[in-house]
Amino acid sequence: MNSSGLTYLRRSFLCALGACMLICSASGCSAENGAGGRPENDRAVMLPANAYTLKDSVEVKGRQGVCSDGEYYWVSGSATLAKYDKDWNLIALNESPFEGYETLVNHIGDIDVYNNELYIGAEYFMDGVGTDIQIAVYDADTLTLKRTFPFEEASGQLECSGIAIDTDKKTVWMCSWVGEESGRYLYKYDLETGRYLGKVHMQMPPQWIQGIAYYKGCIYITADDGTADDKEPDHLYRTVIKDGDTACIVTLERTFDDVTFQGEIEGLTFDRKNGRLLLLYNRGARIVLGMPQGFYDGYDHEISEVFLYDIT
Repeated sequence: MNSSGLTYLRRSFLCALGACMLICSASGCSAENGAGGRPENDRAVMLPANAYTLKDSVEVKGRQGVCSDGEYYWVSGSATLAKYDKDWNLIALNESPFEGYETLVNHIGDIDVYNNELYIGAEYFMDGVGTDIQIAVYDADTLTLKRTFPFEEASGQLECSGIAIDTDKKTVWMCSWVGEESGRYLYKYDLETGRYLGKVHMQMPPQWIQGIAYYKGCIYITADDGTADDKEPDHLYRTVIKDGDTACIVTLERTFDDVTFQGEIEGLTFDRKNGRLLLLYNRGARIVLGMPQGFYDGYDHEISEVFLYDIT
């Protein structure tokens, strides 16, 4: 029997179980509909898409976001941008990244890279409130500002904790750390023009979203939803958004109980070239309303680390 025949038999067997499985390949994952089209009957929707094995961690300069093109790594702090080579040697640092803005901004969230440009959600952030949100584009080599796109105020977005590029559909996605209505949606913009394209309502939305990334047809989200004082881990979530969708189902993808110390999860990225998930985590500082307020026992400063996970 040829390979297509085996595939047909396997899928028929799974359908006989009344379930839907995730069919994975080198190009990504696709779902086969379960009974009635209900998400709860669809294993491809409700179960993790990948397994993640922690391989290493590295301390970095920056507490907000991380991105990679497979050759270099970039890390954002609240008010810094850093570039590392493939061995994590620091090769560039911008400690004044807000030069050139027409409005007052003081905060950078999670970041992404595309065509040697860094995409950044910049804003003025204070005590859990963000204003003057904008999409900012930086040169990935010099780490200097090139251009900005204003966000759509009518969208209801009240803060920007992260930004991601869908390289397949040439769109920009933004997420919000602020809860209630603002944190229940993902916000979509055109990559070329910066035009607002609408928002998508997350069903079962994560709490305190910190980062966002696009990988093989899925959008991945980190959430600072574990209470650090109680040593609760934070989590990674996954969703799929099709053209025309107004809502999407969010699925728990990974629990990070294997980091050095339970603190504050931040941004993430996928190193497609090396098949890895990169996750930024902060430890040592107590965080109140999104801002460091003192330290845990045994710490006199905050430590930011990127954890490297192999993906299978």
